[in-house]
Amino acid sequence: MRLSRAAALGSAFLVTTALALTGASAAASAQLPLATGYVALGDSYSSGVGAGSYDSGSGACKRSTKAYPALWAAAHAPSSFSFTACSGARTGDVLSGQLGPLTASTGLVSITVGGNDAGFADTMTTCALQGESACLARVAKARQYIDTTLPGQLDGVYNAIDQKAPAAQVVVLGYPRFYQLGGSCFAGLTEKSRAAINGAADEINTVTAKRAADHGFAFADVNSTFAGHELCSGSAWLHSVTYPVDASYHPTAAGQSSGYLPVFASAA
Repeated sequence: MRLSRAAALGSAFLVTTALALTGASAAASAQLPLATGYVALGDSYSSGVGAGSYDSGSGACKRSTKAYPALWAAAHAPSSFSFTACSGARTGDVLSGQLGPLTASTGLVSITVGGNDAGFADTMTTCALQGESACLARVAKARQYIDTTLPGQLDGVYNAIDQKAPAAQVVVLGYPRFYQLGGSCFAGLTEKSRAAINGAADEINTVTAKRAADHGFAFADVNSTFAGHELCSGSAWLHSVTYPVDASYHPTAAGQSSGYLPVFASAA
């Protein structure tokens, strides 16, 4: 049976201590790297789209200094911080373009991924423009994908992380429900469409949490902090439709600092 990450790190510490106490060489001890670096992977919910204050060097990835990874790194000063999360990223994009900074000395990894694979943008566009019937059909299609195809894609990403950063504490973060049902929105989507979208968010979180647990990773549920701050709540930490449209349905700066950051910090 595979050791948990906490147990594995504890074992490494005990072995290193034993080597020192028994007079083993410093070179032998040095073969057990101290895992201290932090790597932030994933999609726009991790890069910080919607929070503003984007790093000009990140281009279309729109990495924000107000995103939860940057906020956590600023507060905790890890030995290294690599921010590779990118707007629009799917599981394949994480595998092909984001894992470079992971090493045996990586101590912490965060990731949100899966929403784009399931057709997040297309689903919300359909729901906003084509009415309730089309919305419900598109949500049903997304849920089918989440149930049948996404688990294997998540496994591929999680396996790769585990192989490249075997000592890291990996925190997989979920997505918030978008709407407070029975709330203060009296125009736009129907209540049935809003409920269906919330149901899809719950579904992807359930699937993601199960795959994360099976890999020994922590899952951070942001609905605990976003409760009361969904769209239609009167105090939303999510954008509704925006211009430019890419910030639509993404966390605001408050959503990153008060919604995502606390649950990540608790799990990290």
